[in-house]
Amino acid sequence: MRFFTSRLSAPFVLLLPAFLIIAAVILIPLIFSLYTSFTAYRLVQPASLWQWVGLRNYIRIFSDVDFWWAFGRTLVFLTVALNLELVLGLCIALLIDKITTGQRVIRTIMMFPMMFSPILVGFQFKYIFNDNVGLINNAIQSLGWTDVTIPWLVNAWTANLAILVAEVWMSTPVFAILLLAGLMAMPRDPVEAAKVDGCNPWQVFRHITLPFLMPFVYIAMAIRSLDVARAYDMVKIMTNGGPAGRTELLWTLIARVGYQDARMGVANAMSYASILLSIYFTYYFFRKLASARASLGSMA
Repeated sequence: MRFFTSRLSAPFVLLLPAFLIIAAVILIPLIFSLYTSFTAYRLVQPASLWQWVGLRNYIRIFSDVDFWWAFGRTLVFLTVALNLELVLGLCIALLIDKITTGQRVIRTIMMFPMMFSPILVGFQFKYIFNDNVGLINNAIQSLGWTDVTIPWLVNAWTANLAILVAEVWMSTPVFAILLLAGLMAMPRDPVEAAKVDGCNPWQVFRHITLPFLMPFVYIAMAIRSLDVARAYDMVKIMTNGGPAGRTELLWTLIARVGYQDARMGVANAMSYASILLSIYFTYYFFRKLASARASLGSMA
């Protein structure tokens, strides 16, 4: 009681509701899901919640071929999507930075894809890549390139390509906005000095602009790696993981195992294993960010 009447207790009392909400929304579900990953919990058998199986779920998923295929697809999808978004976002940011008239309007238009929910984007691109009435097939046939209808969302390779296109279309503006902010904050004196010394545009970009933008690149990479790694909505809408599970990523596989197969214990074990992937990418990009900032400091 003495603690609650002292002056030091005021901050703790004021923060107590926030702590309680965080515990109820985040901490308790995390502890519960971690516990169930060590049980034989099945949604259709509530009594299985108390059947402790130790590491059996983790051993099972590491010998599960479907898990490793989904893990590999997620890794490839993450790598390709992030690099494409970076290159396209950098090109867009450099182009907009050169524009002097109507730049605000273009920046607003550039953010349109971010205003759509992933579910809506999934429906849009499911229609665009549709076999019969899709815009892509109609455009290809109208140009006379082929008379054959391409089953974009039925073939495994083209279905993964279609999901990648949708993801890149929706998320490239994140890179463009962050890199444009970096370009607008960049001091012009080093650029002007380099031009006076006879550097061509590529040398200015390679040795001045790009090093200055690298911290912004790694911040965008860290943010986007968390989003891409948990991609679920667009895969669910566009292909539902098909054909034959060839487009399943980690989170669609976890949802299928947990809610369709009702094996919640195994699904939670998969979730904790896949979280390691997100932690690795976040740690990697933050180390790169620290290195880039240190490099900028040494250049100053």
